Amino acid sequence: MSHAPLQLDPPSALERLNAGTAWLVDVRERAEIARAAFDAPNVVVIPLSEFERRRDELPRDQDLILACASGGRSFQAVQYLIHHGYSRVTNLAGGIGLWHAHGLPVTAG
Repeated sequence: MSHAPLQLDPPSALERLNAGTAWLVDVRERAEIARAAFDAPNVVVIPLSEFERRRDELPRDQDLILACASGGRSFQAVQYLIHHGYSRVTNLAGGIGLWHAHGLPVTAG
């Protein structure tokens, strides 16, 4: 599939989360999230290792922003969801690293 998913920069993602118009799906593993987590509304954690089993937990009728450490794993998850019929998905460019670099809120475990 040649469809290239949209990338969303961290400030735009936070704006959409704060407005309640999107969900942030963190696909990092729990140990990573324990070190640094997104401090934003509407965050759901589904590690990539559990993604296939748990994808039906994600709504198809709402915007989903997928995120990881740097954007690679979340990009895989975006492609996976598109392949399974999700259309309202985008990738958080740069992951939590770029999110933090923008000075956006994170919590440390």
